[in-house]
Amino acid sequence: MKYIIHIDKALFKLINGTWHSDFFDTLMPIIRNAKTWIPFYLFLLLISIFNFKKNKWWWILFAAITPILTNYISSDLIKGNFWRLRPCNDPKMADSVRFLLTYRPQSSSFTSSHATNHFALATFFYLTLKDYFGKWGLLFFLWAFVIVYAQIYVGVHYPLDILAGGIVGAFIGYLSAKLFNTKFGLS
Repeated sequence: MKYIIHIDKALFKLINGTWHSDFFDTLMPIIRNAKTWIPFYLFLLLISIFNFKKNKWWWILFAAITPILTNYISSDLIKGNFWRLRPCNDPKMADSVRFLLTYRPQSSSFTSSHATNHFALATFFYLTLKDYFGKWGLLFFLWAFVIVYAQIYVGVHYPLDILAGGIVGAFIGYLSAKLFNTKFGLS
C-alpha cells in the first residue's frame, strides 16, 4: 500500500507542480467550478425537451437523480468512512502543493465527489444518448476527465481519489443508464 501511495503522491506532484503553466493556472479553477457547466446542462435539457419524443421527462429525472445518488454515496457514505487528508491540507505536502482556489475544502479527499458525479453523468449520457450522438458521445468522458484532472491540478485531490471516484461514478452511471434504457429508453 505504501508503494501505491508513493506513486499517487508522485503523480500528484507532476500534475500539480511540474506540468503547470500560467494559462492552465487561470483555466483549471474555472473548469472545475460547477457553475461553469450550467450552459452545457441547459443545452442537454433543451435537446431532450425538443428532440426526444418518448420518455424525455424520465430521462431528465434520471439525469438529475444520478448525480444526487453519486454525491450521496461519495460525500456521505465513502468520505464518512474513509478519511484522507486533501493534498492542500496535508502538512507533509505543504511545501510542494500549488493551491489555486480561494477556499480550502475540509472534507475527506477520498473519493473525489467531482469524479464520482461527472463520471456517473458521462456514463449515463453516453449510454442513453449514443444513438443520437454516435462516437461523439465519447466526448462526455473527455468532459469528465478534464474536470477531474483540474481537481488534481488545483491541489484538492490526489489521482487515486479521482480514480476511485471515477470507477464508483461510472458503475452507478452504468446502472442508472441500464435501468433507464430497460424500463423507458428514448427510441
